[in-house]
Amino acid sequence: MKVTSQDDFATPPVAAAKPTEFTEFGNKRTDNYFWIKDKTNPEVIEYLKAENAYCDSVMCSTKALQEKLFAEMKGRIKEQDETVPQLNNGYYYYSRTETGKQYRIYCRKKGDVSAPEEVIFDVNKMAEVKPAYIFATYNVSPDNKLAAYMSNETGSYADFTLRVSDVTTGADLPIAIDKVQSFVWANDSKTLFYTVGNDALRSWRVYRHVIGTAKADELVFEEPNEQFVVGLDKSKTDDFIFVVTASFTTSEYLFLPASEPNGKFQVFIPRVKDVTYNVTHHKDKFFIQYKDRENLNSLVYEAPLKGYEDRSTWKVVIPHDADAKIEGIDVFQDYLSAQIRKNGLREIHILGLKDGQKQSINFPEPVYTAYLSGTPEYTSATLRYGYTSLNRPSSVYDYDMTSGKSTLLKQQEIPSGFNPDDYTVERVWATASDGVKVPMSVVYKKTLKKDGNSPALLYSYGSYGSSSDAYFVSNYYSLIDRGFVFAIAQIRGGSDMGEQWYEDGKLLKKKNTFTDFIACAEKLVSDNFTKSDKLAIMGGSAGGLLMGAVVNMRPDLFHTVVAQVPFVDVINTMLDASLPLTTQEYEEWGNPNEEEYYKYILSYSPYDNIK
Repeated sequence: MKVTSQDDFATPPVAAAKPTEFTEFGNKRTDNYFWIKDKTNPEVIEYLKAENAYCDSVMCSTKALQEKLFAEMKGRIKEQDETVPQLNNGYYYYSRTETGKQYRIYCRKKGDVSAPEEVIFDVNKMAEVKPAYIFATYNVSPDNKLAAYMSNETGSYADFTLRVSDVTTGADLPIAIDKVQSFVWANDSKTLFYTVGNDALRSWRVYRHVIGTAKADELVFEEPNEQFVVGLDKSKTDDFIFVVTASFTTSEYLFLPASEPNGKFQVFIPRVKDVTYNVTHHKDKFFIQYKDRENLNSLVYEAPLKGYEDRSTWKVVIPHDADAKIEGIDVFQDYLSAQIRKNGLREIHILGLKDGQKQSINFPEPVYTAYLSGTPEYTSATLRYGYTSLNRPSSVYDYDMTSGKSTLLKQQEIPSGFNPDDYTVERVWATASDGVKVPMSVVYKKTLKKDGNSPALLYSYGSYGSSSDAYFVSNYYSLIDRGFVFAIAQIRGGSDMGEQWYEDGKLLKKKNTFTDFIACAEKLVSDNFTKSDKLAIMGGSAGGLLMGAVVNMRPDLFHTVVAQVPFVDVINTMLDASLPLTTQEYEEWGNPNEEEYYKYILSYSPYDNIK
């Protein structure tokens, strides 16, 4: 294959430099391309068209390879497929895909998986003749007759239109509510609570809508604090509706009996700065997952249904562990399950509520990803979970909490064929510049020689406490089967090693994210997986910021960078409070209207540090 260079292509378009001056805290900045943010400027549109045309001209020589890769990737996808049915309120719910069709079909069967199929939504039909269509989610009413759903024709995930469909006829009711971001049903099957976003796309208000009445929708909650986002939830017991309002560091729950939809939401526990909590209802008690500065990895309390306001009535069910983060819990009539992250890996633990017996699910590999996938039925003695690894396609299991046995329900099929034993998965530890050990998961063909001559792709994210787990992605095997090493770095800024891992990679410690990634890249080179002139890196959004920062810091270390929708203009973005979500982001990056944060962000913002 011929290796091309810039000389093989036409001259790329060059954006005009139109200096815009900024002064903050006595520091003068010149942004030559600030004008490009104006999407209504015809000159901007023409420039973007020129860039797209140039990209097409550069890539046209790879058309045959693109088609070959597409065929490979498509060959790993089972087009005719369906999810494992899940019992909920008397029906088994599932979705399926059909060959040649772009969207899912959502279905159910009454009482038994062998019962006749009822199609709730065929999104392929709903999307016909529409230039763009997103079907976000749906929820069936408690009486099983109506299905509320969110969709849009804009192609944006910012907000949606809420509609209600008659499940029997498939016809929509005359309901269309815009700017909706979440919703729940009350138990009367005619009252819907929903949240809406403001102009900055912050979900901030909760309304009550009663189907079949002319009464205007009623505002029942409003969150004035711009750093808080509002959501809705319903307890697994179906007894309570929760309004959840939260920032990155603080949360508050309000609750309402689901059978009293005209009632008033009450605050569960008043918000306290730097305290987050989640409330899970059991028929006999509340379970509260609680995090504060002294318990960063969370602990779980149980509290009485009446008198829970008195903290002395709370009892610790799962204590705080500095080495293990509680990611979430799920409650059953007789059991409490917890998803725990320890040493960069997930564990699933079960506690018997009657006998106090503790169980944990064993997993066969040293590097993997497991997760609670949700079990809607409160009285169930079976827990559903998922399992995958870098060389193991995704599997769905049911775990019998009475017998302690797992049953495989479904494993992702690779139609073109796949043998996990053809690949080696390793866990490697890099040493960061401050001495911290950083885990990295690596996969490659067993025939690969560690002589430094293999190309490699290193991926990470490293922000918002989002962990970079090792799971199976079939598309990557078009690289791995061509001799690539693929690696995932679990760097600070994620919570891979616990909540302190996240704390040590945000705000005024954000640069740890970048130096951790650099250490992982250096480890791939020093362990002879690859060389710097064969090393590609990839990250998206905040992971795109990571890409820009590390390339500015160590341009010698990387050969290729894939920055997907990268967040690279950090200063300008965070100084513009009119942009969606900016104010909520202050707890992640810092507020650049404060000099200390301004100087620190400016020191790593990729756009401001190109040399």
